Amino acid sequence: VHYHTGLEYTFVDYFLKYFLFLCNLTFTILGLVVLGLGMWGLISKESFAQEQIGSIGTDPMLILVSLGFVLTLLCLSGCVGALRENCSLLKLFSAAVLMLITAQVLAAILAYSLQDQVGGYLRSGMLSAMVRYQDDLDLRFIVDEIQSNLQCCGAENYLDWEVNIYYNCSSPGVLACGVPATCCVDPLENGTVWNSQCGVGAQQLDEFTAQSVIFLGGCLGGISRWIEQHEGLIGTVAVVVLGVQILTVLLLRRMKFILW
Repeated sequence: VHYHTGLEYTFVDYFLKYFLFLCNLTFTILGLVVLGLGMWGLISKESFAQEQIGSIGTDPMLILVSLGFVLTLLCLSGCVGALRENCSLLKLFSAAVLMLITAQVLAAILAYSLQDQVGGYLRSGMLSAMVRYQDDLDLRFIVDEIQSNLQCCGAENYLDWEVNIYYNCSSPGVLACGVPATCCVDPLENGTVWNSQCGVGAQQLDEFTAQSVIFLGGCLGGISRWIEQHEGLIGTVAVVVLGVQILTVLLLRRMKFILW
């Protein structure tokens, strides 16, 4: 590492150096946690042993592994670069952060331009997940979490579960004309035991009878309401994250001036 002749560190320079190091260390740990969760998910469902690893776009656990690996590698380079005063690592890290900021801005512009079509994308995604509900543990977990936390059932209503071959009324199985237990108003039998059969035959019930057994409303409406209720928090988090990234770039510019 080469320094300008006669250039001395100030207290502010030391503060910026170790502040950048601590920020990157925090995000490195976060990346390791995400990577660990993804690996745990893959091992738990025996993806490696059964060679069932699909494409990244269809396997949430592989998405977690990929995001965790990239985040860890990126933040570790910034962490080591700041601590060891390595200009090459700092330049690599700053370029990656600039690319990340650019990608986020482009994603925001794209989302704004396609806001009228977002509902259609969510609906098709939800229905696709429902079709593969019994065959994909990851999608099943996601659908169950959405339905139980938002107290909803299906995409637009509980009858949407007709798209699943196991819950279709023409199915010969015990699940025919039913819905998953996470659609049930009270899935716990006697308040303690999980009753996985509480949604059996729910599609055959009229709405008046069904409302005492399952949630009638679809999850698309629930997601929309959740976003409206938390839009302030979502906006604040987005601004803070983008602000931290921009601050990081500004800190790196100062550090590169000191180190170069």
